Amino acid sequence: MSRELVLDTETTGLEPGAGHRVIEIAALELVDRRLTGREFWTYLDPERPVDPGAFAVHGIGDEALRGKPRFADLAAELLAFLEGGVLVIHNAEFDLAFLDAEIARAGLALPPLATRHEVIDTLRLARRLHPGVSNNLDALCRRYGVDLSARQRHGARLDAELLARVYLSMTAGQVGLGFEEEFRAGPDAPPPPLRRPAAPLAVRRAEPAERRAHHERLRAIAERAGTLAAFWREELDGVPGEP
Repeated sequence: MSRELVLDTETTGLEPGAGHRVIEIAALELVDRRLTGREFWTYLDPERPVDPGAFAVHGIGDEALRGKPRFADLAAELLAFLEGGVLVIHNAEFDLAFLDAEIARAGLALPPLATRHEVIDTLRLARRLHPGVSNNLDALCRRYGVDLSARQRHGARLDAELLARVYLSMTAGQVGLGFEEEFRAGPDAPPPPLRRPAAPLAVRRAEPAERRAHHERLRAIAERAGTLAAFWREELDGVPGEP
């Protein structure tokens, strides 16, 4: 049995080293590549204001977080839920840095999460599968046909669900949840092999009139240049309709 936990967080800002905190955590359980319905999801009181830039991204403000539990209150429950699972995270370095900082702030003397769990970074995986293009969550949802109409802003619970669907599609070639596994990739695995089409490819050859038009174009270019390049001489030999 394989157990994976698709995890996402929202925060007060970008730098845990500057005192920014986690305000929402979601982790959805996959067992043998199927969502089980088990999850850990909560908002947290960060005990500090949310930066305006972060609020513009996720829309979670100070008032909404007032009275929510602190991370330390739920740390043991979170760690128990994650125990023994593979963590699937988009841009894992960001989320893990925040979670490790929160764990340390809660007074738990534990090694970093990445040393205690296998971590699959779906951003790194996507960059290997789709180099040179955008690989943020919105772009991946569009690429794999995952409906993101509900995603008006970032949110850990919704984003974790979208990421689960994208992850399964990236690693199995499927378009939804619950299909049989075809291909499973870890973070350093190559993309699946290309499959040849069942039917042979149709090859359309140029008609004699098309070949004559092509060679006439080459001859006109050569005459303007005042010379015939060697490969053009070969092209112009035996032109249909030529002496």
